[in-house]
Amino acid sequence: MKIALTGGAGFIGSHIADAYINLGHEVVIIDNLSTGRLENINPSARFINADINSSDIPELFNDEKFDILNHQAAQIDVRISVKDPKYDASTNIIGSLNLYEACKNSGVKKIIFSSTGGAIYGEQDYFPADEQHPLRPCSPYGIAKLVNEKYLYYYKEIFGIDHVILRYANVYGPRQNPLGEAGVIAIFINKMLNGEQPVINGDGKNTRDYVYVSDIVKGNVFALSNKMSGIYNLSTALETDVNQIFYKINQFLGTKFTEFHGEAKLGEQKRSVCSFEKIHQSFNWSPEVNLDDGLKKTIDFFKQKLQNI
Repeated sequence: MKIALTGGAGFIGSHIADAYINLGHEVVIIDNLSTGRLENINPSARFINADINSSDIPELFNDEKFDILNHQAAQIDVRISVKDPKYDASTNIIGSLNLYEACKNSGVKKIIFSSTGGAIYGEQDYFPADEQHPLRPCSPYGIAKLVNEKYLYYYKEIFGIDHVILRYANVYGPRQNPLGEAGVIAIFINKMLNGEQPVINGDGKNTRDYVYVSDIVKGNVFALSNKMSGIYNLSTALETDVNQIFYKINQFLGTKFTEFHGEAKLGEQKRSVCSFEKIHQSFNWSPEVNLDDGLKKTIDFFKQKLQNI
């Protein structure tokens, strides 16, 4: 199949590109490199440096005649979305619509969309949250993801473009950006390796469902199947608080940092953990990498990267 992959130079997108190429698919990466990196791009992929808001997108889709759009490109930081909702919407809503319109007019058969399993549910009524949980996003980022889900329903009902919506839990692993404000695992590892004190926002008791990137990739491979359609959580159904993440990384690195707490951040949930029962029952997907092993793999990646500088 010929697949357009937005955000394919980024953390998650580049891993998906690798998997698709290994399966023999033709992958065209669309990325503006605002957060993605050239070094992440698989040499067997074709790379187009473009923003998803670009007026060139419709012509590109008409020329290329993609079978599938896998849409990973996004403004991913909840805090940035709280600080600047208009900026968040310009990428996560308007940019996405530019892609969906191009899909409609060029014959794309299916859209795979990276949604969120945490921010879209908001503060949960029950734990873990399944796909039927009420949707109460408490950040512009979560709102934008929900808006995308509704638009994808529209494009399927009116224009017949199938979709798979994958609600990711908190993804971590090699290639994650350690220099932003999102991605606590990468940030903590990078700081500790460089002898810097990590800052735990608030009391550190906020919980998240941490899922290793290879498990996310596996879900995106499953999504290529004609049999797969609809909305699915990709998660572990296990919650871990930030203090535990700090202690585990400290232990695995052999460092001796003590807790240092800063101010809590606006728009962040207290608890977030999602069920993967639906995709497990339907397609036998389940997470294969546990947290300790995933942290060790991620630490090894950042150690190697530091040695190569």
